[in-house]
Amino acid sequence: MNMESNSPSATATAAAGTSATLSADDATIVQRLREARQRVKDEMAKVVVGQDEIVDHLLIGLLCQGHVLLHGVPGLGKTLMGRTLAKTLDMDFKRIQFTPDLMPSDITGTDVMEEDHTTGKHTLQFLRGPVFTNFLLADEINRTPPKTQASLLQAMQEREVSVGTQTFKLSPPFFVVATQNPIEMEGTYPLPEAQVDRFMFNLRVKYPTVQEEVQIIKGTTSTLTAEASEVMAADEVVRLQQLVRGVPVADSVIHYVARLVAQTRPGQVPNEDSIHKYISYGASPRASQYLVLGAKARAILSGKYHVDFADIQAIAHPVLRHRLVLNFHARADKVDSDMLIDRILKLVPLEG
Repeated sequence: MNMESNSPSATATAAAGTSATLSADDATIVQRLREARQRVKDEMAKVVVGQDEIVDHLLIGLLCQGHVLLHGVPGLGKTLMGRTLAKTLDMDFKRIQFTPDLMPSDITGTDVMEEDHTTGKHTLQFLRGPVFTNFLLADEINRTPPKTQASLLQAMQEREVSVGTQTFKLSPPFFVVATQNPIEMEGTYPLPEAQVDRFMFNLRVKYPTVQEEVQIIKGTTSTLTAEASEVMAADEVVRLQQLVRGVPVADSVIHYVARLVAQTRPGQVPNEDSIHKYISYGASPRASQYLVLGAKARAILSGKYHVDFADIQAIAHPVLRHRLVLNFHARADKVDSDMLIDRILKLVPLEG
């Protein structure tokens, strides 16, 4: 079914409540965010060539208080993208290189013994690890054992870290971007399903075009070094995160999301053999939540204050691709998650 044929109805329904929910101050912020998005991309373009879609999805993930998993071969600028985005938003940035010998305490921090030279008494003091930051880049996260990978679970979900009997809150905003190299599998540890599900988006970083590569070569082999400038402050990001959750969504769009996600679950809806024969487990309600939140952020970044079907469909792949557990039939027939999501988007009608 053609996307444009029914999307206006959802747009009209959502837009009807816009005037009641969008204050003059919020309208100004929406416009400022749209302008800031372009300025962020302009600043990042000084350092990172291409990858516009990846940058947009990173911004959406940040505004939704989600986290992002980047897949790509070495040398595509994944680390550079993360570092540059943090700089444009004036966020405290930390990078962890995940290795087989990395321990959970290397991420969260640990208690250290300190002596009071006046009294001679010894006390335990908590030394904070790199997780206490605004923007955490987990480089090659699959190179460390699951025990260490799991040390990020609580921080990513609850925005807090427990060490011993103490629990420490993380200062907002808190954003995790993890990278994986899809080529080299030796000495790696696949992320557990529970860990993968904590990531809002699973993004695939593609090779640059020939024209983009020419720009990369020119920009990185001369004496001139480009630098990105700050566009907005970290506390402004927190305000924008709150604003995103207030974006209205029509009931028809929410029902579409629910039907879309239900179609990924064998046994819950009428069997569709071209899809369900390849899936062992479908997406959880967290996928539905992220589809709606991501669509809200996408809409507001486009200068709209309502969500339509096109916003949902635009982020369906990065939200769903890592939440479909495929079986041996998929491997035998060389069917991947993206192909199944394409089929689901064609199969599920906009109105139902």
